[in-house]
Amino acid sequence: MKSLGVKSDALRASLALLALAGCAALGGKPALLNTFELSAPSIDAHGHSRRQILIAQPSALKALDSQNIVIKPSDRLIQYLKGAQWADRLPLIVQARLAETFQRSGSFTGVGKPGEGLAIDYQVIVEIRSFEVRVNGGEHAEVNLSVRILNDRNGEVRASKSFTAWAPVSGRGNPAYVNALDSAFGDAVKDVVRWTDTVI
Repeated sequence: MKSLGVKSDALRASLALLALAGCAALGGKPALLNTFELSAPSIDAHGHSRRQILIAQPSALKALDSQNIVIKPSDRLIQYLKGAQWADRLPLIVQARLAETFQRSGSFTGVGKPGEGLAIDYQVIVEIRSFEVRVNGGEHAEVNLSVRILNDRNGEVRASKSFTAWAPVSGRGNPAYVNALDSAFGDAVKDVVRWTDTVI
């Protein structure tokens, strides 16, 4: 009888472990995230430069250099939009859409990214300083891009400027936040392309 009791206890313990493992497997699945992209705005060409430009991968602090979508309840507090993410690291998306907007402008002979074998005249170097939705004192998106135009022949900075754009959040939910960010980003990028066209 004693041996049967030991076997029974062992069986109950094994079943309990299996039940816990089953719960962990069910509860351990990561929640599905809505995945968002940025769009490349259309822009009217104001001229046609014979220059060829390279769009370097933008730099950013760690909080922005990820797939997380930043929400700021205050100047010093950073949170991330729940249930949502960018389709790739934010600097890579900004780089791709910036290059696409430069190409759409028709103002440059060639537009490329590193590794594409283009003979470059100038590099467009971007630092993402803010890319967030602010939820204190009215919800709005804020995008700030610091841009330098670097002469690829001699390494000299031709010009530098900071571009900031804002857009109100219209509606509710994650798509409303992302739409506001996309709108602010589009305005900032158009300003970057027009300015670059004037300085080179």
